[in-house]
Amino acid sequence: MTVTKWTADIIAKKVINNENLFILDVRNTDAFADWKIEGHKFKYLNIPYFELLDGVEEILPQIPDDKEILVVCAKEGSSIMVAEMLSDAGRDAAYLQGGMKAWSEYLEPIKVSDLQDGGELYQFVRLGKGCLSYMVISNGEAAIIDATRMADVFINFAASKKAKITHIFDTHLHADHISGGRQIAAQTGATYYLPPKDAVEVVFDYTPLVDGEKVEIGHTTIAIQAIYSPGHTIGSTSFIVDNKFLLTGDILFIDSIGRPDLAGLAEDWVGDLRETLYTRYRELSDDLIVLPAHFMIIDELNVDGTVAKRLGDLFLENHGLNIEDENKFRSIVTDNLPPQPNAYQEIRQVNMGKITPTSEEQTEMEIGPNRCAVR
Repeated sequence: MTVTKWTADIIAKKVINNENLFILDVRNTDAFADWKIEGHKFKYLNIPYFELLDGVEEILPQIPDDKEILVVCAKEGSSIMVAEMLSDAGRDAAYLQGGMKAWSEYLEPIKVSDLQDGGELYQFVRLGKGCLSYMVISNGEAAIIDATRMADVFINFAASKKAKITHIFDTHLHADHISGGRQIAAQTGATYYLPPKDAVEVVFDYTPLVDGEKVEIGHTTIAIQAIYSPGHTIGSTSFIVDNKFLLTGDILFIDSIGRPDLAGLAEDWVGDLRETLYTRYRELSDDLIVLPAHFMIIDELNVDGTVAKRLGDLFLENHGLNIEDENKFRSIVTDNLPPQPNAYQEIRQVNMGKITPTSEEQTEMEIGPNRCAVR
C-alpha cells in the first residue's frame, strides 16, 4: 500500500471543508491530551510511538478502513515509520510533513469581506494555535493587525496582491505567541504601532498607538480607528475597520472573554476588563462584526473557516458579557482560571525585545494551545 506525505495546508482545507479524517497520533499521551489537530469530523487514536516498535498489528482493529488515515508526531520522523508499518500491513496512510511543529506554524488566509473603494479584508487563521491575524488591503497598500512570527507569510501574501505593507499594529503586548510585527516592519519599512501603556519595558522604537487615532489605508476612505479597550492588558486597543468590523484583540472572543492575569495583575485589571466589555463596547453599533485575535475551540469557526460574529449577537450569547453582578464577574475572571500559556513570561520578554531566542527556541515556546480566554 502507499504512504503519502501531507503538508499542513492539506489538513487545513479538510478542517475548513468539514471533511472526515482519522488521525493516529503517536505522541506521548500527555502531549496529545494537551493539544491535538482539531476538526469537526476528525476521529482520533493516540498510541505513543514506543508502544508500536514491535509493529501495528494489534491496533489494526481500531483503525477504520473506510476513512483517510493520517499519522502525526511531534516533528515527523516517528510518523513516517508508523505510516510505513501501516502500509506494510496493507493500509494506505499519510503522515504530516513537519509534524505538529508545522501544524502549529501554518496560517490559512481567508477573505472576510470586500471593503469600500475596492479594498479587501483577510483573516489569517492559525488553526494549530488558535491565533488570528488580519490584513487590510486598499489601493496598493496593506495594513497588518496582530501578525504572528511567520513574517514571510504576510509579506508574500501582500506581494501576491500587489500591495505594499505600510502599517503594522499589535492590539497589545502578546503573551501567548511571538509577534511578527517588528520583523515585518524591519523588512518592509512599514510603521509599527504598539499601545504605549503596554510598551513601558520595550527596548526598541515604535509608534505609539493612541485612543481615537485613525489611519487611512491606500489614501482612500478605508480607515482603521483605534479604541482604547484595556482589561486583557493595560494597553489593549481595539480597532474599527471600515466602520463595519471590530477587531477586539484578546478582550472579546466569540465564545468567551479575555483573561486579565498574564502580566500578574488580574486584581488590578479586572475592573478595566468589565469597563471595556460592559460600557465601551456597548456604546458601539450592534452591527459591527467582531473579529478576535484568537479562538479557543473548533466550533467557533464559521462554515467558510472564518472566526467572526455580530457584536449584538455576542451580547445575547456570550456568557462573559451577561454577568450582571460585578462581584460574580470579578470572581469568574480571577478565580479558577485555566493554565497560563506555555512560556508566556519568556514570550512577553521576546515581544519586549529583551531576549532574542533562536528559531527553534521560538517554536518550542509556542508549542501547545493558546490560553488567553476565561473559560
